Amino acid sequence: MDDQAMPDRTLTAMEAATAVQPATPRSPLHLPFEEGHKKVRELALRQLNRFFSYEAQVLKGDDPEAIHDMRVASRRLQQVLDLLYPKPRSQELRKLRRQIRRCRQALGDVRNCDVLLEFVGRPLGRKRSARRDAWTAVHNFLLKRRSESFAGAMRKFGKMNLAVFYVNLKELLHRDRASERETEHHTHAADLPRAKFASDLTTPLQSTWNRFEDQIAQSHRHSRPEVIHGARIATKRLRYLLEVFREFGVPGSADALASLRHLQKYLGDWHDLEVLEQMMIEMLARPDFLRDNLTLAMQVERLILRNRETKVNYEVKYSRMSWDSPEMHRLKEWVTYFLASPSAGLAEA
Repeated sequence: MDDQAMPDRTLTAMEAATAVQPATPRSPLHLPFEEGHKKVRELALRQLNRFFSYEAQVLKGDDPEAIHDMRVASRRLQQVLDLLYPKPRSQELRKLRRQIRRCRQALGDVRNCDVLLEFVGRPLGRKRSARRDAWTAVHNFLLKRRSESFAGAMRKFGKMNLAVFYVNLKELLHRDRASERETEHHTHAADLPRAKFASDLTTPLQSTWNRFEDQIAQSHRHSRPEVIHGARIATKRLRYLLEVFREFGVPGSADALASLRHLQKYLGDWHDLEVLEQMMIEMLARPDFLRDNLTLAMQVERLILRNRETKVNYEVKYSRMSWDSPEMHRLKEWVTYFLASPSAGLAEA
């Protein structure tokens, strides 16, 4: 971001000083240590079932929410698996993990088209809409793009064979759960290394938080789209990790998630406008369209210029939210507290 987009540091510091202090994780979890990994494994099974349950709805092709929900479920499943199986991972797990990512990526362009079709439908839904012909052209282009992207996604789905993926991952989770039960049978609970489970949560939190801070800092130094997009992805990863903390009832995790969702909203709105601009430029880049619709192309160019003005406004809002806001202060204090004293949040009652 440029200097003009930066919030006034003096004013922000005063707001932070008067803000309510964050709810730090002082209360212990009411969960025995030996059940920690069992709970994460159960969460993985639940996310796997949820992820697979969307397949039939997605295959129909006419349910944008199912496509969105399946992509979100894939991120949550991948996050829980990364907690259960940190690096170095087995070849079997790496293959399963790649299938989750490929599924999400296959639906990415379809999801973008669904979001943009809803966005473009708003001005077309008004009785009086400026540049209706231009919006109609964009809408028709998105419909065609969506149809082509969905057909390609379904071809990829056929090659992935999600039914086999589901069975293999479920067998892996059940097999490891049986092995864990055998270990618990021969090991007294008091002999288990209590620091191990805390480390399994704090190690990924430390690395994910470091990446988040680094990406946010880069986005303030350079406002290029790829840099802001990197901050968006880092925000998502931190959010899905903290969702696991919330599942464990870690005090303060719900408030931390609320801050991340607020930040992600600005980044999501910015991303939608960025993708819309790319789609409109791609439409104009077609020689046949430009040759046969020169006047209409000029109207679309005006839409792009107006879109860029709106996009800058979102960048300013994101800058203020992520630079030195009370919400970011509370989020950082919560993460710092937990990393410094993980036993306070993960101790037995």
